[in-house]
Amino acid sequence: MSVWFEYKTVIDTRDVDGRGHCRPSALLGHLQEAATLAAEDMGFGRDLLMERYGAFWMLARLWYRLERPLRWGEELTIHTWHRGGKGVSSYRDFDLYVNGEYVGEAVSVWVLAQMQDRRMLRMSQIPELEGTQGGERSKARLLSKLRLPEQMELVERRLMHYSDTDINDHVNNTRYADFACDAIRVDRLPGDVFVAGMQLGYHAECRAGEYVDMLVTRSEEGWFVHGIDETGKTRFDAQVFLVQDIS
Repeated sequence: MSVWFEYKTVIDTRDVDGRGHCRPSALLGHLQEAATLAAEDMGFGRDLLMERYGAFWMLARLWYRLERPLRWGEELTIHTWHRGGKGVSSYRDFDLYVNGEYVGEAVSVWVLAQMQDRRMLRMSQIPELEGTQGGERSKARLLSKLRLPEQMELVERRLMHYSDTDINDHVNNTRYADFACDAIRVDRLPGDVFVAGMQLGYHAECRAGEYVDMLVTRSEEGWFVHGIDETGKTRFDAQVFLVQDIS
């Protein structure tokens, strides 16, 4: 038996770029909202976890892949389920549809962090998670740490702003997709090329007022972006996949 949640939304004017394609950060926003509502529906949402454990869900890694661009005005349906947890991490999977057509998938890794000191909780400490797995729908894909090329070029020093932050008082996970797209200059892509996939790793929280250096390189495996702070500590990394649109 599988336990999954359905979320529907419309790709609106706030989501798209100048070509009418849904921006990666906007897609991540829809995935985040689907995950949030699914967790609440299954009985392990933010309010309950804060009340019982003083903890909240924090995204550690995310990967997605699209068959084609998502476009302005399309109704996006997301199916999502909790795959199960081990140690301090838990997987959540997603399938994406437009008008019944399968258009992509995503895999994410989450941790439960205590609000006061950011200490991680083990999934076995949360009985509310029992019996909520996606069963036969669960994907096999695992998200390993990205292996970044040694030689990368500094392209920007970026200041984190109030407008980047969220309910947890840190830079929201969706903003890092924007940082990656800006760093590789997605705005300069040919009109028939789109961001068909991305993997993001969230290593350390960023807060308003902090600076992050964006280092970039391109290889046969796609574009890589490495975000480091003034001490050289990794804050995030990303791998971006660009594909020609033939749809």
